[in-house]
Amino acid sequence: MTVTIYDVAREAGVSMATVSRVVNNNPNVKPQTRKKVYEAIERLGYRPNAVARGLASKKTTTVGVVIPDIANANFAEVARGIEDIANMYHYNIILCNADKRKEKEIRVINTLLEKQVDGLLFMGGVVTDEHIQAFNTSNVPIVLCATTDEKGTMPSVDIDHETAAYDAVRKLIDEGHTRIAMISGTLQDPANGYARYQGYKRAIEESGIAFDETLVRVGNYRYESGIEAVKYFMELAERPTAVFAATDEMAIGAIHGIQDAGLSVPGDISVIGVDNIRLASMVRPLLTTVAQPMYDIGAVSMRLLTKLMKKENVEQARVTLHHELIVRNSVAPRG
Repeated sequence: MTVTIYDVAREAGVSMATVSRVVNNNPNVKPQTRKKVYEAIERLGYRPNAVARGLASKKTTTVGVVIPDIANANFAEVARGIEDIANMYHYNIILCNADKRKEKEIRVINTLLEKQVDGLLFMGGVVTDEHIQAFNTSNVPIVLCATTDEKGTMPSVDIDHETAAYDAVRKLIDEGHTRIAMISGTLQDPANGYARYQGYKRAIEESGIAFDETLVRVGNYRYESGIEAVKYFMELAERPTAVFAATDEMAIGAIHGIQDAGLSVPGDISVIGVDNIRLASMVRPLLTTVAQPMYDIGAVSMRLLTKLMKKENVEQARVTLHHELIVRNSVAPRG
């Protein structure tokens, strides 16, 4: 049979109100009484009914997190930052993988809101009008994490993706490269895709280099699309001397594709990425990349959400964190 708060009160010889105060960490309970209640809880195996507590308080102390790809190490690091801050503020996390599919993201958002979460973090996906419509049906705060909406109306935490890409390409230009290829993400993605493409294009054009669309290939952020893009570059009449990949995973694919073609990195072709995933410091040569503070993005997002849930004053609802160029061994001067 299910153990109830009444059973605990009878076992400890106290009132149900006292048990409730102990369970909810109310300080107005004598240490000796608190000890008696905890001992009774342990003996009986009592577990407080979170649903009932939520109905009474209109709070579930639960936050929903929509993650686009649970296999992606970047998003795992963001989730770690979210969880650490959630634990600090005594919130539980419901983590839902959406497989980078819009229809699944919308379904997961609605499911989490139906479960009466106190807040929602939407991580790293493209924010469409359909997403905004789903968000607008919510009566709880929502924060975009590692992404932003196109109109900039929602609370968010991210980096400046265009400037991150610009800085990466400027590194290649400063090393003397003028024929620089790009492996882009989908241009429908305003952050990891289009913004990074714009940063690449701006760096090229500001340096007086003619922009060449044949040097741009659209990938899917994964390792395999880096390899496939390099196969295309190898067939050009004049191959690039450097490759900028919009993600490290594609950059590592590019390194291996170049090596499979019998060429060396960075001796024949330099490669640079964005993200600074763990594999960037494991691949050979070590990958030069632009680091996103993934853990901090998660942590700051969760802290912003706690403020909104508690209706605290928020001075800045759209937070842009700093990125950093990490120079390793995959880029060399041109000739």
